[in-house]
Amino acid sequence: LPLLLKATLLQLASGSHHPFYNGFYYNHIMNDQGNGQDKVDYFNGAKLVVETSKDPVYSYNGANVTLPCHYRYEPDQGAKRKIRIKWSKLRDDYTKEQDVMVAIGKTYMAFGDFKGRAHIHQASRHEASLVISDVHLKDDGKYRCEVIDGLEDESDVVDLRLQGIVFPYQPPRGQYRLNFHEAEQVCQDQGAILANFNQLFQAWSEGLDWCNAGWLADGTVQYPIRLPRKPCGGLHLAPGIRSYGPRHRHLHRFDAFCFSSALKGEVFYLDRLAGMTLEEAKQSCQDAGAEIARVGQLYSAWKFLGLDRCDAGWLADGSVRYPIATPRANCGPAEPGVRSFGFPSKGRFGVFCYTER
Repeated sequence: LPLLLKATLLQLASGSHHPFYNGFYYNHIMNDQGNGQDKVDYFNGAKLVVETSKDPVYSYNGANVTLPCHYRYEPDQGAKRKIRIKWSKLRDDYTKEQDVMVAIGKTYMAFGDFKGRAHIHQASRHEASLVISDVHLKDDGKYRCEVIDGLEDESDVVDLRLQGIVFPYQPPRGQYRLNFHEAEQVCQDQGAILANFNQLFQAWSEGLDWCNAGWLADGTVQYPIRLPRKPCGGLHLAPGIRSYGPRHRHLHRFDAFCFSSALKGEVFYLDRLAGMTLEEAKQSCQDAGAEIARVGQLYSAWKFLGLDRCDAGWLADGSVRYPIATPRANCGPAEPGVRSFGFPSKGRFGVFCYTER
């Protein structure tokens, strides 16, 4: 056994040993010269330190964002070294990572939905920051910056949070009609995604109170309560997020909590003296060079652009709603919010349209 251990250590110290495997195979093609040569010092006695932002980085849908990451050696290394940088997106439970990109020198490769949107920003010698262009709603979450130098492998995590709004959603056919996959789809149809727990908690801390249970992105079913009451878990429970825990994604049916971010465009209102049917409303938006707004777009315009209109209007899902930023007489409750008339089968209303800037 001692001889075997000694032989193993000698092999690790040998310059002919293959590059260290760390969840992604870095082959010899990925170097600056592309000549198949990749000289690596596997241990040099210096400690590798990787640091990212301790505070969350905030962005919004459609923006460009930089996730900072820097590394250094203790003691400092004078010579420039070729290192490997790997960025991954973490799940909330840290059980699985999604590859975002890997870089060696000036060569890099992005993966999956990040292709064409991710690259390394290296304004300084020991920088490994990640730039994400055209941020998507599902980009929200934690990212690991990993720096690999031979056998040295260190990482740190940075939190990307999208500025957005959580809204509960029921389909036209009524309460508790969606399994998990249908809930994902209805949120997507409304320009949103299923909210995660952190987003729901943030919405609760800002005042969201909703007694109907809804799906979240992790497959759990929860609902936020600010004012305890008998039909919503009972008077004896403190305010907070009530949880049913994980539910069967095909068999169980609830509502959905959707998350939408700030808009790249604008929402505006159109009306006719006699109002419009839903089909007439869609055509009016098209005639104005726009499209009928989706529910997530109306919520975002209300939240981030202060949209305030005391006139009910059609939306793309067939619902009729109106946003109130400044509560006043004859415009619903005393709190700001998006009011809903449900899904009328007939009637004539104005319409909310959306156009890209």
